[in-house]
Amino acid sequence: MNDPVLVINCGSSSIKYALVPATADQPRLTGLVERLGSGDALLKGVDSHGDAFTIGLGDVGHVQALRAILERLEGRRPGAVGHRIVHGGERFTRATLIDDDVVAAIEQTSALAPLHNPANLQGIAATRSLFPALPQVAVFDTAFHQSLPPRAYRYALPESLYRDHGIRRYGFHGTSHAFVSARADALSGLSGGWLTAHLGNGCSTAAVWEGKSLDTSMGLTPLEGLVMGTRSGDVDPGLHAHLARQLGWSLERIDEVLNRESGLLGLSGLTNDMRELEAAADRENAGAMLAIEVFCYRIAKSLAALSCALPRLDGIVFTGGIGENSPRVREQVIALLPHFGLDLEPEANLATVRGREARIDVQTPNRPVLWVIPTDEEGRIADETRQLLGETPR
Repeated sequence: MNDPVLVINCGSSSIKYALVPATADQPRLTGLVERLGSGDALLKGVDSHGDAFTIGLGDVGHVQALRAILERLEGRRPGAVGHRIVHGGERFTRATLIDDDVVAAIEQTSALAPLHNPANLQGIAATRSLFPALPQVAVFDTAFHQSLPPRAYRYALPESLYRDHGIRRYGFHGTSHAFVSARADALSGLSGGWLTAHLGNGCSTAAVWEGKSLDTSMGLTPLEGLVMGTRSGDVDPGLHAHLARQLGWSLERIDEVLNRESGLLGLSGLTNDMRELEAAADRENAGAMLAIEVFCYRIAKSLAALSCALPRLDGIVFTGGIGENSPRVREQVIALLPHFGLDLEPEANLATVRGREARIDVQTPNRPVLWVIPTDEEGRIADETRQLLGETPR
């Protein structure tokens, strides 16, 4: 398929989009509609000349916002729509052509990703109404991690909870971990073992061996694992019962606190933005310093644990907004892993340029390497969409 793919990442109050061309010599159009439902929605994007724009849309919903996006595609009609879907359960192990049965299956999985799947479904409904003749493809965050062995994905719970209700570890950020580990293979001339760290407002780590995920930090939902922007990551499972008994909190209130009021925001009492936290830490703000320290320690702890899944460790890849742009975080994480034989090169670490790949270790033979690789989830979704449609008779 030579037509561009319109990649949609739909949230409850936002739509992130990218029109991804079939060849690299054509510009990619990208943008974001935010504050949907607020009465003051904004469309922000970059056109084919690299110029940024911001347009006020007023009081619009998802369909109207997508219509506004179409007007900014400069007459380039997509040949397909690729949707980022957070949770696919065990049913979806790869990109899938969307039909009514697929929509119903995504709805059934929404309880496992209540902040994401319902919003993803809104995007599907909107684009299907606008593009009834275009193929629509779902690309699942969980699909890449379906290669986990049972020892990695099973919880130590009664068998019936897994057999009858699908209670297991699924993992997320699959398109990102798949993309950066494949790039690390290409850049290093290996098909080996990588620990990948996707660090942004949402954070996860993964152990990837020869292109397959063997373990990852997120679990049944995107709440498990690392400290994140506003998500707690791992807590004592008994915390929920303790808060209910001692504070009288409902499950809804506990869920709200763990997902929206915790993480970097909760620890610091300031913000979930790492840039602001680093500036506050430079002023010796105790909350900011603690938040960064806990954040980095939990990343290092997770990477050390995930190394058990790999037959051989060839290196670590940092990606995501924080992973790509925070030398401080990378330095603190690597300092906590001296037994890995890593050798961070301080000047290379500090000299990384936003949006560019960089190797940041002292290039010593037979030592694991360190990469900073900007992720391209939209490109990966477009590639998987094209691959599926190339295989599917239409």
